[in-house]
Amino acid sequence: MNTPLAERIRPLVLEDFISQQHLVGKTGVLTQSIAHGVIPSLIFWGPPGIGKTTLAAIIANTSKRPFYSLSAINSGVKDVRDVIDKAKQSGGLFTTKNPILFIDEIHRFSKSQQDSLLGAVEKGWITLIGATTENPSFEVIPALLSRCQVYILNAFDKADLKALLNRALKVDVELKQKQINLKETEALIHLSGGDARKLLNIFELVIGQNTKIDITNELVLKAIQQNPARYDKTGEQHYDIISAFIKSIRGSDPNAAVYWLARMIEGGEDVKFIARRMLILASEDIGNANPTALIIANNTFQAVSIIGNPESRIILSQCATYLASSPKSNASYTAISKAQELVQKTGDLSVPLHLRNAPTKLMKDLNYGKDYQYAHNFESNFVNQEFLPDQITNTQLYEPGNNARENQLRLYLKTLWKDKYGY
Repeated sequence: MNTPLAERIRPLVLEDFISQQHLVGKTGVLTQSIAHGVIPSLIFWGPPGIGKTTLAAIIANTSKRPFYSLSAINSGVKDVRDVIDKAKQSGGLFTTKNPILFIDEIHRFSKSQQDSLLGAVEKGWITLIGATTENPSFEVIPALLSRCQVYILNAFDKADLKALLNRALKVDVELKQKQINLKETEALIHLSGGDARKLLNIFELVIGQNTKIDITNELVLKAIQQNPARYDKTGEQHYDIISAFIKSIRGSDPNAAVYWLARMIEGGEDVKFIARRMLILASEDIGNANPTALIIANNTFQAVSIIGNPESRIILSQCATYLASSPKSNASYTAISKAQELVQKTGDLSVPLHLRNAPTKLMKDLNYGKDYQYAHNFESNFVNQEFLPDQITNTQLYEPGNNARENQLRLYLKTLWKDKYGY
């Protein structure tokens, strides 16, 4: 079987690694660590196809360390212990040549699997490098996370992806034997979604058996439509399907939502990943139109974290269909976006004196907290006073959505504030 293009041109040294200059540039932290021969345990966090595995291999190769690799998808505690035993035999304790254990998709490891790594990391039997597409603060246990440096890898931009295509044409033995003219690259880059591996898979598919070819946007789109499955490796529809799932819920279509949910479940998607996305949606797209949605989504995340497969599918289905059937509002999401934009434009405006904290006599002498009116001392627990900085008084940021619950909120605010919150 032919080796895929992405594997054939995988960089072996930092100089050939495209992008991530904050890590691998001349003054990058990884460049400096390798130069000094001191590699801490690391977590690489970033989207798929940006070189996390490649970077781990380069670190091991450049620092001349033994390299062991596991995938969290198909490895268990026994596999981890077997590798640790081998690492103990091949490296010394707390030396600069400790073996490197690379764990791909470490966020899929259970707590017990992550616990099995702790002793080896603490005792210096291994240097751990984990790769994750999920926020390690949520997915890596605190004890392990505290022993690792977390480095964020950014998605490739257009310039990076073009450079990758040109590098493939320049260094790959098979491509150099062909006459390939990159006339247009927009479709290739768009379809890749910033995933270098996917970009090269599509590129190789488009070229096919041709020895002479002009790459155009039309040719790329035609080739992909005719061969939708050939470049669709495991996990590469990850973001497309979760996007369809979220948009179906936002569009109030429970049938479509549960269909895309089933696609993810059948594909082996992490149930916590699905639940976390619904938790975000419950606030972003439903919000105060139905505050209970956030509670149900949060309980769903907690439940699937405990239950696991296969029963989690039932809990996820209940939550997905509930959210899809719920009234929608993005008013809270829009409000914080407006507020952040206002802060960026106006800078650090002073807090009005009457709202300032006054824990010392000096602060009280400076009128900190003076004239503040305690709302609970007034009828209906409300008193009309100003809470925004003087420069942006009367700025409206939150506008309740047009739904039953938020219409009640609008009426309540109008009753309190009269014209100020007239909406």
